[in-house]
Amino acid sequence: MTSVFSDKLLTWYQQNKRLLPWRDNPQPYLVWISEIMLQQTKVETAIPYFQRWIDRFPDIATLAEANQSEVLQVWEGLGYYARARNLHQAAKVIMERFNGQLPENPTKLRSLPGIGEYTANAIASIAFHQNYPALDSNISRVIARLIALDLPVSDKNAKQQIHEFVWVQLPNGKADQFNQALMELGALICTPRKPNCNQCPLISECQANQQNRQNQIPRRIPKKSLPHLTVTAGVIWQDRRVLIAQRPQNGLLGGLWEFPGGKLEKDESLHSCLLRELNEELNLPVNIEKKIGVYYHAYTHFKITLHAFCCYPVSRSSPLPLNHQALYWAELNELAHFPMGKIDRQIAHTISKESICLS
Repeated sequence: MTSVFSDKLLTWYQQNKRLLPWRDNPQPYLVWISEIMLQQTKVETAIPYFQRWIDRFPDIATLAEANQSEVLQVWEGLGYYARARNLHQAAKVIMERFNGQLPENPTKLRSLPGIGEYTANAIASIAFHQNYPALDSNISRVIARLIALDLPVSDKNAKQQIHEFVWVQLPNGKADQFNQALMELGALICTPRKPNCNQCPLISECQANQQNRQNQIPRRIPKKSLPHLTVTAGVIWQDRRVLIAQRPQNGLLGGLWEFPGGKLEKDESLHSCLLRELNEELNLPVNIEKKIGVYYHAYTHFKITLHAFCCYPVSRSSPLPLNHQALYWAELNELAHFPMGKIDRQIAHTISKESICLS
């Protein structure tokens, strides 16, 4: 089955692969950036961010020399910001330890921030033409159906069986095309739900299809309901400037700027929550005026509803960055230059467009 399997797959890939900016020119740096961006992100979403990133950081040296704020700003909107911070840090490591060249060896690649086994093998195979399988969730799903593996792909035994199967099928000298072909098949044909089996080049090899179980394999783990948090934020004004705070490096949205505030506690009003949070974070008493808006967002492990309020300091005492890296009083036209998460950027757009609290 080995040669038949890979021949069918590679023939289909050559005829059906999408034209992608990193695929047309598989230089190591471009492959690395694309693989990191495609973690948790669809191809069509990643493409404009990839192009913008390469325009600003065309090589490792340029990326390493940039400041983190600029890196985060170019990444803004793509989410999972640890990826951007890891890229930036890895570029510095590459300049210091690897003479500015992305290493070819998967073990050395895995020593870089943000690169795990899949990403290391993908870079080694696609950029350096080495014979390593790259097993992401798409490929694992494809293989699970091919061998009718009735287990979640996250299961230890499932991972071992998938890994062994791919190693047997891996065509020597063509791992780059083979891995990308499996990725493409999973993205275009063997999709998570309602796979388009009639257009699959491997339908005659697919045991799940033969058993009419392609919609049941791989077995899915029921998703837990996401907890919902209510959050407040203060848009604090003084002398026609607004206070923004930089989040700590470690943690959610690390290094990004925000309008300070925090989570509502049990039996607490929105105003009481905001006053308490601003005191705990900034040691700053404020007067709360009108509400600016209500904003919604879902993160990986929780959802939030955020209530933003216009505030003014009670006195001219200076706020203290008790829970933040830095504080800054910004003019409205400066806000665009500070990297922010989705909700804080929405608030910035609201107050910039409508001049809320300035009238």
